Amino acid sequence: MRIVFMGTPDFAVPVLEALCDAGHEVAAVVTQPDKPRGRGKEMQYTPVKESALERGIEVYQPVKVKDEAFVQILKEINPDVIVVVAFGQILPSTILHMPKYGCINVHASLLPKYRGAAPIQWVIIDGEKETGITTMQMDEGLDTGDMMLKAVISIDEKETGGSLHDKLAGIGGTLIVDTLKQVEEGSIVLEKQDDSKSNYAKMLNKKLGRIDFEKSAEEIERLIRGLNPWPSAYTSLNGKTLKIWDADVRKEKTDIPPGEIIEVTNDEILVSTGDGILIINELQLEGKKRMDTESFLRGYKVEKGEKLG
Repeated sequence: MRIVFMGTPDFAVPVLEALCDAGHEVAAVVTQPDKPRGRGKEMQYTPVKESALERGIEVYQPVKVKDEAFVQILKEINPDVIVVVAFGQILPSTILHMPKYGCINVHASLLPKYRGAAPIQWVIIDGEKETGITTMQMDEGLDTGDMMLKAVISIDEKETGGSLHDKLAGIGGTLIVDTLKQVEEGSIVLEKQDDSKSNYAKMLNKKLGRIDFEKSAEEIERLIRGLNPWPSAYTSLNGKTLKIWDADVRKEKTDIPPGEIIEVTNDEILVSTGDGILIINELQLEGKKRMDTESFLRGYKVEKGEKLG
């Protein structure tokens, strides 16, 4: 097929690569404009742009895809289908209905659950047991189009937002190739979404990572994993921000106020919560490197009775 690919972050790159490797003609890539990054504020390419340029694919970076001049460019490219993966802009109806096979989205959840911007992290935070990838015929709603194919995977007990991101990105590449094959053959079966089963996976921000020790140890541990590596879960210790990167849960009742340190061993810090005990295994104090608790305690004194948060 002749394809226009729209995507921006790392997650979209394996899908673009899979389309190219499968022999499709990726006529153009559309990605978000470059942004200044780092201390030097140098302009940095999006991951999708880097991959496209390595493969010699023409790249477009419109500020707004709905602009008439860009819509005209797409018409001239005349794709059979537009594949969209975490692009970052809403497509107008003029683009959605332009290609012969429309626009197909690769979405990182089992629709209709977890529509929206951050399904990978929220399935972990919410304690889901499985997730996956859904390919979808796009319409003018937010992830509301007819479903095409799905791939389901289990969520590991110690799954993080980062590890699940990488697993699903690879699966997305395989699934879109299978989807396009069935679309071209005319064998694809579309399935309407049940809106009553949907919930919105809202965008992540740094405030979301503040740990509320009134919550259960299980809820806090899932938050830590879901927000690893970004934006990360955090609290404070002696006035300094303390990021927590890995923890375990002990289901044990305690009368000690939530957030108070119950015990400090050679390699663990045990903290009371609203229900159960949180055992901190890996952490990072403001201005310090990320390290396991044993290494941290060699250089920083933490005592029973101190309060986090």
